[in-house]
Amino acid sequence: MYDPECKYCPRCRAEYIPTVDRCADCDVDLVTGQQMIELAETVQRARESRAGVIGPEDEVVTVFRGQVHEIRAFEELLAEERIATVVTGDGQSCGKGCCPTTLYLNVRADDAMDALRIIQQEIDRTTAIHGHDLSHADAVFNPNAPEVTCPACGARFQPNSTECPDCGLCF
Repeated sequence: MYDPECKYCPRCRAEYIPTVDRCADCDVDLVTGQQMIELAETVQRARESRAGVIGPEDEVVTVFRGQVHEIRAFEELLAEERIATVVTGDGQSCGKGCCPTTLYLNVRADDAMDALRIIQQEIDRTTAIHGHDLSHADAVFNPNAPEVTCPACGARFQPNSTECPDCGLCF
């Protein structure tokens, strides 16, 4: 799986020649193939050591809150890693399936850190958010301000249009 002579990105798993030190996509330090092999073995041992079920005596903690489609996807992902889950609701649904309800994904307290790491990796993988500058994400478009900042790209411009001149974000 991993060549001990090569280097790898610990985030995206890209393979590099031994003379490269940083991942071009993730901008993180690379690790050796041997380190990746050891990490994979550690992860496998951790997976095998998990109970895979939640017993009545187990303490459970919430690791994610969301809608049913999000919860189901993370539930399946965690099951692949032998992390048992229990889904609970906020009790606000009418029960007919038409009203949105917030669900909570719960795991054994002993598995919580692994579950959070796995969920975060999946969010990073599916959104690619770790590769973006989020420093302007809280910017608010105010059409009455003399100058505004685009929350997507950080461009500064006069609000004489409803679209960012740099990235095309519509307001």
